[in-house]
Amino acid sequence: MSISHKHSTSHDLTTVVDESYWDFIVRPTAGWFDLHLSELWRYRGLVLLFVRRDFVAQYKQTILGPLWFFFTPIFATIINTIIFGHLANLSTDGLPKFLFYLTGNVAWGYFSICLSGTSNTLFENAYLFGKVYFPRLAPPLSKIISNLFQFGLKFFLLLGFVAYFVFQGKDVRPNISVLLIPLLLLIMAALGLGIGLLFSSISFKYRDFQRFVFPMITAWMYATPIVYPLSILNNSRWHALIAANPLTPVVETFKFALLGAGDFNPIHLCYAGAIAFLILFLGILIFNRVEKTFIDSV
Repeated sequence: MSISHKHSTSHDLTTVVDESYWDFIVRPTAGWFDLHLSELWRYRGLVLLFVRRDFVAQYKQTILGPLWFFFTPIFATIINTIIFGHLANLSTDGLPKFLFYLTGNVAWGYFSICLSGTSNTLFENAYLFGKVYFPRLAPPLSKIISNLFQFGLKFFLLLGFVAYFVFQGKDVRPNISVLLIPLLLLIMAALGLGIGLLFSSISFKYRDFQRFVFPMITAWMYATPIVYPLSILNNSRWHALIAANPLTPVVETFKFALLGAGDFNPIHLCYAGAIAFLILFLGILIFNRVEKTFIDSV
């Protein structure tokens, strides 16, 4: 009996893959602008699972549950009313002090939780990144979406107080500009996500950089007309600096739409949108480069 031997060649070990056979092929990111954003739509079911996870985690094993979403802006508004409204006696453009501060807190709250929630996304989801492939932008995007539910609850609370003061005969004038609120949310989401991705990308290498997030958010809040109207700075040297803040036209438009008082300027709003989406683009760009080697570094 004869036994024949066949030597393997490189051609025998090479498998030719017909790409049309597969639904999806995972490839390494090639260049700076190879972002694969279309994958987010393909993995939309996973994004929704992350949304549910984020939302449930907010009130799981708590006594008040979702009521905390109402408690936080009301408590902050009471503190602002006492300190800035009565002790500091700052102007509120003739609006009821409580309603003025509540409106600012609801608007600012959505941006701040978007920023803080996405600024540590790499480390929060490192245990998932090392197990299975999925678009790394899915977790931070889910934060933005789940935060909309929080904003919705706070917004209905705000509408209740607006209706109350209107029926009380106060000088509160909601107007057609409320139709711009989805645009305002989009600008705040883009800005919060973009800056959050930048922080997440930098803190992956320099972890102590994460400690700057909370102080930055606090300082940014006071640089935004939340506890004061922009009008009190008209003759101040600080007016140009505060007006350059991309959140200033967003908050002022939000107040104008619901209360009828505020500095609404379409050009300023376009400026805010341009800055927000520029920062979002840079954030995605840098995050996309960092996430490729993140698992090898943690």
